[in-house]
Amino acid sequence: MSKILPADQYQKVLFLFYLVFFAGSCISPPYLQFLLMQHVPTVLAALLLGYVSNRFVISRFSFSLIILFLCLHTFGARYLYSYVPYDAWSENLLGINLSEVFGFHRNHYDRVVHLSYGLLLAIPVQEFEHRYLGLSKVLSSLLALEFIIATSASYEMIEWLVAVVFTPDWADQFLGQQGDIFDAQKDMALATTGAIISISVVALIDRLCMKAR
Repeated sequence: MSKILPADQYQKVLFLFYLVFFAGSCISPPYLQFLLMQHVPTVLAALLLGYVSNRFVISRFSFSLIILFLCLHTFGARYLYSYVPYDAWSENLLGINLSEVFGFHRNHYDRVVHLSYGLLLAIPVQEFEHRYLGLSKVLSSLLALEFIIATSASYEMIEWLVAVVFTPDWADQFLGQQGDIFDAQKDMALATTGAIISISVVALIDRLCMKAR
């Protein structure tokens, strides 16, 4: 277990928090039959994060971004993404229905997570490429953007194959298309947009810090 847990104390606490969060999300899930398929990549990603954090230096900021994304994904996986009951929660907490207020015709939680994929993970990827591959910040930023685009496309294709092979009767629900034939393309576009935003913000902050010196 010690080989999986990060050596850094802050990262170790955050990683343990995620493990508890993950375990809690698996208690009485509404769609148990799909939970295992949803969490195969989750478990692999968590194990990879623990392994990598013991062999490479990951900044606390990047580690926090990765954990935040894993939490967002884990939350969506519990409800099969398309059925995350944020309208019920907003009504209980705020007395308003988000879908009615904003005119939503679908559950948009999956859109949030795809946007977050680029927004939260482009920076850790850029950091790794800059630190360990010796690439310039410009080149590492461009490759981080390409990484997000490529992995988003790969995920959509793998998800489609899994749905067709293992859940043909529930393919639309499992994929979270909700009747949108361009769902995969929009998801990839959102991930790309998120990556562009985060990389641009970091580049702007770096430039402002250089001018302030």
